Amino acid sequence: MVTLALYNLKGGVGKTAAAVNLAYLAAGEGMKTVLWDLDPQGSASYYFNVQPTAKNENKKLLMDELAPKDAMQGSQFENLWIIPADISARNADLVLDELKQSRKRLKSLVNGLKQFDMVVLDCPPGISLLHENIFNAADWIFMPNIPTTLSVHSYETVISYFKENDLDPAKLKCFFNMVDHRKNLHHEVMQRFYKDKLFFKNYIPYLSDVEKMGIHRQPLFEYANSSYAAQCYRDLWNEIKKNCL
Repeated sequence: MVTLALYNLKGGVGKTAAAVNLAYLAAGEGMKTVLWDLDPQGSASYYFNVQPTAKNENKKLLMDELAPKDAMQGSQFENLWIIPADISARNADLVLDELKQSRKRLKSLVNGLKQFDMVVLDCPPGISLLHENIFNAADWIFMPNIPTTLSVHSYETVISYFKENDLDPAKLKCFFNMVDHRKNLHHEVMQRFYKDKLFFKNYIPYLSDVEKMGIHRQPLFEYANSSYAAQCYRDLWNEIKKNCL
């Protein structure tokens, strides 16, 4: 089993769209895939029309009052299951702070999903105790970055955090997202950071077909399978498979 986390210190960079589409592609290739929504906004859960069946499920998961397999729900797609988020996820840091082995709690929960081939974690932005759990639990941490000054600054902050806290920076892999070819700044930033081997060569452009996921409440491929955006995600997925799986 491999665990992939879609993460960034900064919000609004397309983590959830990437998590949903990559999980869908993995499941479509026959991999038994779990998408775990860790963000209290619950956007990944929304895309799949899935809601928790009990109150405070996220809190109960962290407190070992509920097993991940009992919170998991099937999606409408073969080989793809969802662990949905609820508003109790906002208190994850408080709950974890009260637990023993609080930095490895999520890793322990993920290890209980060994019957699956892949776990995809859709992560909220920030750096906190929850994110330390994510960094410990994930085999790979994929960071979507918009090629702008602030987004890249967030990337550099995360790299520094890993080095300062004895976390393995080799887990970090980045890709550019929401790339606008009309902006010279985007091209300049991409050329600068492609020299860093942490960045995948493939990227996701800023395209309306991706934005429409919220309207259709489906992965991109269900309503725009032959689109350029869909092909870009397939190319990124193929690069991920080649380098990480």
